[in-house]
Amino acid sequence: MRIVTIGEILWDVFPDGERLGGAPMNFAVHATRFGHDVRLLSAVGDDARGHAALESARGLGLSTEFLRVTADASTGVVSVTLDAEGRPSFTIQRPAAYDHLRLSPEDLESLAKFEPQLVYFGTLHQTTPEAKALTRLVIEACPQARRFYDVNLRPDSYNQILVEELLLLADVVKLNEDEAVELSRLFGIPFTSVRQFCEYWSGRCGWDTIAVTLGEKGCAIFGGGEWVEAPGYPVQVSDTVGSGDAFAATLVHGLSMGWPLAQVADLANRVGAFVATRPGAVPPWTLAECQALRR
Repeated sequence: MRIVTIGEILWDVFPDGERLGGAPMNFAVHATRFGHDVRLLSAVGDDARGHAALESARGLGLSTEFLRVTADASTGVVSVTLDAEGRPSFTIQRPAAYDHLRLSPEDLESLAKFEPQLVYFGTLHQTTPEAKALTRLVIEACPQARRFYDVNLRPDSYNQILVEELLLLADVVKLNEDEAVELSRLFGIPFTSVRQFCEYWSGRCGWDTIAVTLGEKGCAIFGGGEWVEAPGYPVQVSDTVGSGDAFAATLVHGLSMGWPLAQVADLANRVGAFVATRPGAVPPWTLAECQALRR
């Protein structure tokens, strides 16, 4: 597929060093590894981290056609701390360069000519009015594209009005179980089960598909009236940063191939679990390595 992702590119600062990250960037890298043609729309600062980010993005196989350099802010940085199970907590420094992404009419025309079949967006980048308006311009320039919303709630980076707008924009949604509980709280709707949550919100928003990751328990996917649960794969976790983004890219790939939901869910669990065994959000992986995982 041809895919456009819009949002943050940044440096994840771990206790042992910095690694390139940002959910849209991570998703773009993992989707590229499936053979999809991806364009990441973001911005870096005119600083050392920004120039290193552009070089690293190229090294990861990403096109930098729509990665802009801005003097308005520094390249994005997130401080990451890990608990004993490798689960991350994030401290996000804002404003950042990705908050200052600007696209010209010529850029939007180029995107339209690219004819993407999918537009990916998350929540974090949409928290400024300018970014939210820009995402809508991208969607309007690519009316044939399905819209994928990876919820990715971060502390102090969302509210009910914003999330509802994004939910209603989407055709396919991915989130984790904690986020499903938080959305239920945010909208004052009792959370009784993951299945009830998926069925309710799919009916309310008209989604094609919703996927909920369940950590080591695997995932659940609801689409076309079909409900699938797939168990996870036990692995030795290094850190879980980026594993959800790898899951999302695999989900998109499987849906684009028209696979049965059970097959999509199983491979998404495998890729997400394998990424968690290595440090950083976009470690190298192969399908053979992921397929080799056993329960």
